[in-house]
Amino acid sequence: MAVTPVIVAIDGPSGTGKSSTSKAVAARLGLGYLDTGAQYRAMTWWMLANGVDVADAAAVAAACAKPSIVSGTDPLAPTITVDGTDVAGPIRGREVTSAVSAVSAVPEVRARITELQRSLASETAAAAGGIVVEGRDIGTTVLPAADVKIFLTASPEARAARRSAELSGADAAGLAATREALLKRDAADSGRTASPLAKAADATEVDTTELTLEQVIECVVTLVEAARRPVR
Repeated sequence: MAVTPVIVAIDGPSGTGKSSTSKAVAARLGLGYLDTGAQYRAMTWWMLANGVDVADAAAVAAACAKPSIVSGTDPLAPTITVDGTDVAGPIRGREVTSAVSAVSAVPEVRARITELQRSLASETAAAAGGIVVEGRDIGTTVLPAADVKIFLTASPEARAARRSAELSGADAAGLAATREALLKRDAADSGRTASPLAKAADATEVDTTELTLEQVIECVVTLVEAARRPVR
């Protein structure tokens, strides 16, 4: 049975299982997938690679129209390139991670990236029957008319443990440092003037602290399937 295209917005802070959940849900339902955070990381990588002072908002604003950022939407093999260069690996480095909040807070950067996101979401939804878009301001700013809005949360301790596991584990001191870094990022993202991290009023909140990844995926799949309507 044919169904109408569905746009799914999944927001939340780092370490809540957002990326793993989004990719798995998209793959299971045969939808496209977009990691919007990777686009901001790609912009940050370009700024660093081209000697732009990321602490200078005016300089970042003046340069943000220059790079060509292209995101692949296959959930099983998502890609991202900047000016034709594969940057999937480099954008996850420590230098980019430490600078991405400053770059993504610049209004001109957010306007540029938001335009890319909206265009790609529309094109992919039409071509693939839908798309799962993950980020921090998707349900509130980028795609406020999304068919399904989900906000993932988790305790700071659970988030730090997950992030440390991704980084091949950490001792108690490392875990504490990871927790503080996550909370610092939360404060930066929630406090910025342009499109802050926030839960949309009509989003369904899912606390993943005590849930396995598979349980979170099942929960989100159920919500998406309930929202999909048959084509008459």
